[in-house]
Amino acid sequence: MRLRTDDDIYRARLVYLGPPGYTLPMHLPYAQYGMFVLLVPLFMFVHYLVTFEFESVPAETVAFLSQFVPVYPSAEALRIARDRWFEKSMFKDLGIPTPAFADIQSQADLDAAVASIGLPAVLKTRTLGYDGKGQKVLRTAADVTGTFAELGSVPCLLEGFVPFTGEVSLIAVRGRDGETCFYPLVHNTHESGILRLSVASTDHPLQALAQDYAERVLKKLDYVGVLAFEFFEVDGGLKANEIAPRVHNSGHWTTEGAECSQFENHLRAVAGLPLGSTAKVGESAMLNFIGEVPAVDKVLSVDDCHLHHYGKAFKAGRKVGHATVRSADRETLDRQVKQVEALIKN
Repeated sequence: MRLRTDDDIYRARLVYLGPPGYTLPMHLPYAQYGMFVLLVPLFMFVHYLVTFEFESVPAETVAFLSQFVPVYPSAEALRIARDRWFEKSMFKDLGIPTPAFADIQSQADLDAAVASIGLPAVLKTRTLGYDGKGQKVLRTAADVTGTFAELGSVPCLLEGFVPFTGEVSLIAVRGRDGETCFYPLVHNTHESGILRLSVASTDHPLQALAQDYAERVLKKLDYVGVLAFEFFEVDGGLKANEIAPRVHNSGHWTTEGAECSQFENHLRAVAGLPLGSTAKVGESAMLNFIGEVPAVDKVLSVDDCHLHHYGKAFKAGRKVGHATVRSADRETLDRQVKQVEALIKN
């Protein structure tokens, strides 16, 4: 891997950690998350630091690794971000508005919380759920019955619904020296709990508020790297949904649409390098391909459209790729988005 700067080229030798049963398509050093006895020999390959790209990594593994080599973000940041109860409790402590929520350890807890918070609401597993998985929307009393067992009888979080007018996310990056930068707020469209479309905003009226909330979290966690913060737009303000301690799907537009992408800025941050500009390059949007990727030639026939194919087997409900589109003005961007959406639907 290379990270180019004005002065030098930084090279990184890669070592991969993953879940049981995971295999790499390349001949690279690899060990499972929990096999600590196998992790120590890998340090002959690691000369600088460790980072991670999704929160399924156990916080215990990150804490173990941090005894031998710098790890960013920290184990504590991961522990809080990967558990919805810890996460929401932190928001509350920091004075960041959230939907009503309750910790659920049993069906009795769920019944009591529903009586207090009301319906509709959504029950989510405290850890590991994503893209609509590990959760259930509760609209009637019948939906509540047996739902704790339905989600595996694991610790859960109940969240009350909020009458939001939009969903936005903020991609933030904080360096090892505390330097902080933010990308423009992104408007997000979800279907069945899965992100479908992200459009980078221009001069969003809630940008400063979102940055204030994110700054509180970054400082609290002494965070290093890229962090995504998802919000609901409610009554002219924001309510916190969740954070992700990593580069984020709603920030993929930055690859072609920003001066410095979220991916490069994450590497800059964890490596202790100056952060890059988060300024937009024109107008940008990102569209996810769910289940399958449309014909490549048709996607690339759209003006200034860039295809990112993940090489995954096509499967219903799985993100298998995305496209980013970029233009000089919003009217053209809207037309490009509609052209790609037509390919997804057909």
